[in-house]
Amino acid sequence: MRFHLPAVAVCLCIMPMSVMLAGPPAAPKPAAPAATPAPPSSAAANADAFAAQAAARHTKRTECLKEAKTKKLVGANKDAYVKNCVGP
Repeated sequence: MRFHLPAVAVCLCIMPMSVMLAGPPAAPKPAAPAATPAPPSSAAANADAFAAQAAARHTKRTECLKEAKTKKLVGANKDAYVKNCVGP
C-alpha cells in the first residue's frame, strides 16, 4: 500500500479540528489616524551621509584587495596591507 494516500486522508481529517482549535478570527484593528508627514530631519541627512561614507570605504577596500591580489599577498601580509591601504 502506498504511504501518501493514508497520509493525505489523515491530514484532511485533522484539518477541521485545527480550524476549530484556532478559534474565531481576530477583530480588525481600528484604523490609525492619518499622520502628518514630518519635516525632513537631520537624522535623514546623517543617514545619507553615513551611507555615502560607507560606500566610499567599500570602494576603497575593494581597490586595496585587488592591489593585494595583484601583488600576490596572502594571510597576515594581505591583512596588514589592506589595513594600511584603507587607512583609519
